[in-house]
Amino acid sequence: MIETGQPAPDFTLPRDGEGTITLSALRPSRVVLFFYPKDDTPGCTTESISFSAHLDAFKSAGAEVIGISKDPVKKHDKFRDKHGLTVPLVSDTDGTTCEDYGVWKEKKMYGKTFWGIERTTVLIGPDGNIERIWPKVKVPGHVEEVLEAVRNA
Repeated sequence: MIETGQPAPDFTLPRDGEGTITLSALRPSRVVLFFYPKDDTPGCTTESISFSAHLDAFKSAGAEVIGISKDPVKKHDKFRDKHGLTVPLVSDTDGTTCEDYGVWKEKKMYGKTFWGIERTTVLIGPDGNIERIWPKVKVPGHVEEVLEAVRNA
């Protein structure tokens, strides 16, 4: 499990469109990683649209924003195009990054137990260390809260 103050686990993952994103290559920018369960589901769509709508404000505050799920790149491309998303979406199909960040968890819904991504946002500082973690994110108002934290960091 990750904790504030420790170095953020580095990764290089394929992204929507083409190419890859390497976390350490984004320094000295702050980075907001939002882990979400699945493309094109109600909460994930709302969250991704909201991060996209605020992307310019995050950039003005000196932060990059990246969405991460286990969905493949082709699914990310369809999700991005369908909803006009502007945040980069990276694909962690093998789940290594999700496990490194401690967001791959046992979940329960409707009496069934399964493994999935717990909606979590992580703010990484210019030095590559974790500044703040939002576990078990509730979508309404979340993006605005993260933006305020970036502005005040």
